[in-house]
Amino acid sequence: MNSWDQKKFSLKPRARGCYLVTDEVLSNVPEICTYTIGQLTLFLQHTSAGLTLNENWDRDVRKDMSSSLDRVVPEGDFYVHSDEGPDDMPGHVKSTIVGVTLTIPISNGKLCLGTWQGIWLCEFRDYEHTRWCVATVNGLKEAP
Repeated sequence: MNSWDQKKFSLKPRARGCYLVTDEVLSNVPEICTYTIGQLTLFLQHTSAGLTLNENWDRDVRKDMSSSLDRVVPEGDFYVHSDEGPDDMPGHVKSTIVGVTLTIPISNGKLCLGTWQGIWLCEFRDYEHTRWCVATVNGLKEAP
């Protein structure tokens, strides 16, 4: 039977950096295990953070990604929008580059992530923020 589940949940507050949040997502969306085939769509409800899939093992990759994004989109007095501080407008630009939505296939109750793939939260602000995510799962569920 084709089914849909949707829920909104918060991710642990974090300051600037890239964080592996796969386990945090799975603990907040246990419904995934009831789908034999389907997809998970994650949508981050923010404009200065992002979601992406990347390295799930070596923490250095997350550090390098964060510093690389800081070099690609530097802070500076050349932005017009600066109401929320010098990290705000660069955060908006990085969010546009990285994106705020992921769609991941589900097979036999598990996310079809590659061996070295994990779900990352990329936080672009210095101050720790609580970020809200909407998870939508759709597909075929196991028969009751």
